[in-house]
Amino acid sequence: MRCVVIDVGNTSTSLALYVDGRVSRFAHVAGGVVKNPDACAAAVRRAAKGGVCGAVLGSVVPATNPLWRTLVMRELGCTPLVVRAGIPMAVAIDYPDPRTIGADRLANAAGGVVKYGAPLIVADFGTALTFDIVTPARGYIGGVIAPGLPLMTDYLHERTALLPHVAPGGACPKIGRSTRGAIQIGARIGYRGMVREIVGYLLQTLGPDVTLVGTGGFARWVLTGIGMPFVIDPHLTVFGLGTIFEQNAESKK
Repeated sequence: MRCVVIDVGNTSTSLALYVDGRVSRFAHVAGGVVKNPDACAAAVRRAAKGGVCGAVLGSVVPATNPLWRTLVMRELGCTPLVVRAGIPMAVAIDYPDPRTIGADRLANAAGGVVKYGAPLIVADFGTALTFDIVTPARGYIGGVIAPGLPLMTDYLHERTALLPHVAPGGACPKIGRSTRGAIQIGARIGYRGMVREIVGYLLQTLGPDVTLVGTGGFARWVLTGIGMPFVIDPHLTVFGLGTIFEQNAESKK
């Protein structure tokens, strides 16, 4: 089954082609809002080249959903499936108010279960850092939300007079012998500490036999060397959206 996957985040939007459990033809457009409709349309056409059955939209910026629906209808002649709690997916939702769960978190949980089984914790390193928990019975029960790595470095620059803006990434020195190096250590090593504490806290309830998966743009940079058995899967969210589209298409047959 072939579909175009659209993952709308707060910082950027990712598009890809999903075909029978594989994702390819990745494209990224800046911003969670549609700032450049032509670039978005070109990315949709590139992903759909050769024909698709439809499209799936996972968005954490609801105000942009009508624009994406219109764009997909114009380019592909179909209305995208909008991911939300209550539609068929690989996990059952056990949560007080399912409407408040972000589409990215549902996709991570569903995609994680399809790929890695359960129980499962998925840590997504994006604009926010989220941890999502799936029980052995494949039930989504919630998780943790913390500030994302870009928010940490952006805030330091925006709220101080002398500290520069430092984008996360690159080598991390052993001692901060420059302002930039000091911020790099604080960001990477400090963030590792937060991840260890949160995962350790969750494992007190879940027990040790849980698969840990890291996804998102900063996952590899933070998790390399952390000393915890994380599987790093940078494309888990778009994969999960594809599995949700697939399951919904199958349920209509």
